[in-house]
Amino acid sequence: MRAARFVSGIMADGSIIVDADAASVEVVTFGCRLNAYESEAIRARAAEDGLANAVVFNTCAVTSEAVRQARQAIRKARRTRPDARLIVTGCAAQIDPEAFAAMGEVDLVLGNDAKAAPGAYAGADGPRVRVNDIFSVRETAHHLVDSLKDRARAYVEVQNGCDHRCTFCVIPYGRGNSRSAPAGEVVEQVRRLSTQGYREVVLTGVDITSWGQDLPGAPTLGQLAGRILRLAPGLERLRLSSIDAAEIDPDLMRLLAEEPRLMPHLHLSLQAGDDMILKRMKRRHLRADALRLVAEVRAVRPDVAFGADLIAGFPTETDEMFENTLSLVEEAGLSFLHVFPFSPRPRTPAARMPQLERAVVKARAERLRRAGEHALARHLDRQVGRTVMGLVEREGLSRAEDFTEIAFEGVAEPGTIVALRVTDHDGKRALGALA
Repeated sequence: MRAARFVSGIMADGSIIVDADAASVEVVTFGCRLNAYESEAIRARAAEDGLANAVVFNTCAVTSEAVRQARQAIRKARRTRPDARLIVTGCAAQIDPEAFAAMGEVDLVLGNDAKAAPGAYAGADGPRVRVNDIFSVRETAHHLVDSLKDRARAYVEVQNGCDHRCTFCVIPYGRGNSRSAPAGEVVEQVRRLSTQGYREVVLTGVDITSWGQDLPGAPTLGQLAGRILRLAPGLERLRLSSIDAAEIDPDLMRLLAEEPRLMPHLHLSLQAGDDMILKRMKRRHLRADALRLVAEVRAVRPDVAFGADLIAGFPTETDEMFENTLSLVEEAGLSFLHVFPFSPRPRTPAARMPQLERAVVKARAERLRRAGEHALARHLDRQVGRTVMGLVEREGLSRAEDFTEIAFEGVAEPGTIVALRVTDHDGKRALGALA
């Protein structure tokens, strides 16, 4: 069989990035970095199971737009590959399997716990819908990935699911309750990836700061990170994916202060900057908690850069409440924003709250995005004149330790870390050259 093709669209924005040559099997990914990681496991499992002439859609359910784009991609795939077997999995398939089963284009619907299981893609017999109760799943990370095709950095799943029930979030219905990968398995995978030449590893999951709470002794994410850095001495960079501001533990704070191999970039799941909206979202932090956190981290790691997820137009949000979220961008000194227009999701309490007009939601999202553009420009202004170490992602493009994107002149091999002199920026990325 020819090698599988890996295709990914990050943040469910409709973009599709082709990471390999055309082949008989495609894996199309929507959504988060965890989905991108799991698509590697799907690709490997499909090859082991002998799957051929097929397209596997690894879907996202965070917004209704993500689901719409997945359905659109499925229909397009049937038109362009009429003889291929179309398989749908991921969070949207887990949450609403009947909707995808009702699509005539779809041949098989797989639940999240089955998408990388042995034999998942072997043969065409069996039920057309194979989706179990995700809350019955007790373990995670059976699918350890040995390599990631054509990627400069590696992702390691340390946790899956979520025990919190934010009123806007449907993801627990797609991922189940929080489940931690054993520390030994995580460390071994990181060591293996480091040995294979990966300079940077990203720890990913649905709620990674809850890692360890279900393991004996309730170890913390900070303890896991410290163990990784101690037992994988060849790893040059360890990065964290999105974290909950309510759960940064003392060990993690100590590592940020003392360990230069832990990258100075934290992406915070903030969602709002108004206390009433945060309470209605059922978040576990208030505005003052977020500001205190960024101040404490900056005190021990001055070079840190913060990103954040923010939702615009949550139900009942007044103009004053929105202004509190808008002002948080500058007050907290955020650099990288992920802005989501509120999207009511099935089975969530927020879907039953009084909704705002869609025009208001879109307008507020646009204002937040503009604030994000200004914040990024301010961050890039501070980079001009600096010499930074960048991980080369592809020819002429790299990421600094604080996750600043740098377009550079000169030749450097993808996956290597090089010194770069920042000379300017274009408002979206830094510009520079090999130092």
